[in-house]
Amino acid sequence: MEPRYFDSGTVDVKFGAGVTVVRPANLYGCEIGEGCFVGPFVEIQKGVKVGARTRVQSHSFLCEGVTVGEDCFIGHGGMFVNDLFSGGGPSADPAEWRDTVIGNGVSIGSNVTLLPVAVCDGCVIGAGAVVTRDLTEKGVYAGNPARLVREL
Repeated sequence: MEPRYFDSGTVDVKFGAGVTVVRPANLYGCEIGEGCFVGPFVEIQKGVKVGARTRVQSHSFLCEGVTVGEDCFIGHGGMFVNDLFSGGGPSADPAEWRDTVIGNGVSIGSNVTLLPVAVCDGCVIGAGAVVTRDLTEKGVYAGNPARLVREL
């Protein structure tokens, strides 16, 4: 039996001026602000908004319900999660998914995982951190779960 194929690519994306996308990338139904950079092997799903001058490095995944502010950095392998598996497994019902909002000037290190949270302006999240709660104070966060290690 022949498998069903889906091609990656760019479909129905609203781009600001001066955006750079390195292929292959899978971008669909999202908004990418002016002057942004999107590295290879990135997926940005429908409804995601990425603010101006933000850099999304390779192998990152931004799922539905994510909003990223301006002048942010998302390191290699940044993973955003919108489903908390509240029913014991993945939910196919988008009404059960939650949003993530990243403020302006936020730096997210490589291999960070963000559950549905809000991150205030100017935070730095160290490589490998797992963000399980809202980050409401500007500072450097690290660990699993991510904790404030230094105020900025």
